Amino acid sequence: PLYRECLGRCERQNCSGAALRTFRARQPLYMGLTGWTCRDDCAYECMWLTVRLYVRGGHRVPQFHGKVSPEGSGGGKGSPLFPLTPPCSLQWPFSRFLFFQEPASAFASFLNGLASFVMLLRYKAAVPPASPMYPTCVAFAWVSLNAWFWSTVFHTRDTAVTEKLDYFCASAVVLHSVYLCCVRTLGLQRPALISIFRAFLLLFLACHISYLTLVRFDYGYNMAANAAVGLLNLAWWLRWCVRNRPRLPHVWKCAAVVLLLQALALLELLDFPPLFWVLDAHALWHIGTIPLNVLFYSFLMDDSLYLLKANSDL
Repeated sequence: PLYRECLGRCERQNCSGAALRTFRARQPLYMGLTGWTCRDDCAYECMWLTVRLYVRGGHRVPQFHGKVSPEGSGGGKGSPLFPLTPPCSLQWPFSRFLFFQEPASAFASFLNGLASFVMLLRYKAAVPPASPMYPTCVAFAWVSLNAWFWSTVFHTRDTAVTEKLDYFCASAVVLHSVYLCCVRTLGLQRPALISIFRAFLLLFLACHISYLTLVRFDYGYNMAANAAVGLLNLAWWLRWCVRNRPRLPHVWKCAAVVLLLQALALLELLDFPPLFWVLDAHALWHIGTIPLNVLFYSFLMDDSLYLLKANSDL
């Protein structure tokens, strides 16, 4: 009630008529360009007023519906590879930096994207296009880059549109990781099978997005679907790594990545107020995935070069 009363009062006083024109005249250009409105600013100020009163009264730090957006979007999402977050739209308060709504998560997402881009360039420089896995690995890199871009945008400015783009692109990476695994373990010898599997995954992604867009944006369903596919991905890669460890020494990199990603996913189960009002469990998760991105691309590079050599020896 305190937050809602503050929000209603602030909107009445500042978001219409001459007060709104004054707000727009004083608002920094970068805030206007990134879509921050008078109502958003009221929500942000009222959020912190509520937090101060709760803390002063000896209560726990409150959570808010959809961060500082009055409409509320929120929800949870893990890594583009293996999402695992409780389906809840309540969010901790974050201290805004410039126009960045969640500075730590936005910066960590940007660093993940940068790491992916640098490793893509290294992959393309080291691996000839003749390698059997080259097109699949390059496609995976671009799908991942797209997901990290929208993750950065979403944590910079949480809206209904950026939230959906973030979630949908993350789902695309999860499915493409399964596709990558299938191509490596089965598809090089069975191209017809991989074509059928690719069509199935595309159909699944289309149905997944259609349901969340046209029927209901269900956080619980989204988490369950992505977690199930992520666990399939984990089991499939690990089984292949264990079976091929004696003849492929580089598979330890792949096994380490999938196991450490699952361990990092446990961070998402920790629900604590952000440290210094910027660093929460989700931001720590994103920070932890940066070196794992580098290690996984290193595995793809080693494996692609191995396959190229194996083909040339035939």
